Amino acid sequence: MSSASIHKHTAILDAAYELFGSGGFYETKMSEVAERAGIAKGTVYLYFKNKEDLFMAVTRRDCEGFLQQLEGKLRASGSLTGKLSVIAAHHLFYYYERKQHTKLFFRAPNNNPELVAYMALFMDEYMQAVVKVLLEGGASEPELMAKSYIGMLDRLKMDILFDPSFSEEDVHKRTKFAASLFIGGAVANMNASLGDLPAGQ
Repeated sequence: MSSASIHKHTAILDAAYELFGSGGFYETKMSEVAERAGIAKGTVYLYFKNKEDLFMAVTRRDCEGFLQQLEGKLRASGSLTGKLSVIAAHHLFYYYERKQHTKLFFRAPNNNPELVAYMALFMDEYMQAVVKVLLEGGASEPELMAKSYIGMLDRLKMDILFDPSFSEEDVHKRTKFAASLFIGGAVANMNASLGDLPAGQ
């Protein structure tokens, strides 16, 4: 792509991100994306064959950015405790930064097999990044722990997406709580076996 083409491609993705996020996939028109991007409607179709293709491109860029940024932050952190705190902060602040664009998550195209397959791949890559951190920390059940940790963070993100009054301070509070709970509970006992639990547990 030439620099002009890259600029137009980025402008289309930026415009689509804003419109899909604020209005939803079905409510957004390609003509609106073109207008927001400052280009002709026909030009959009030179880059994306239809609205589904455009939504996939927006999703891919967002998810790839999430993973790349997480990888960079994890490299900059040394300890297991530090890395788990990084994961919690990255996860929750990702949604906080998008709380004005919640329809990216809740008004996406229905029954799109390509989107479903891509999101499954993204979640697996995310989970494997957390598994790697836990393995390096000596976890005996890294996959179960990774799923549990991500699951806890995913539940906490719902407060961000549904509560308009949610503040940055609230995110910091939940980030600290999630990391402390997991570190103090699961990680402190990561080598404990089920046989160590009290009878009846």
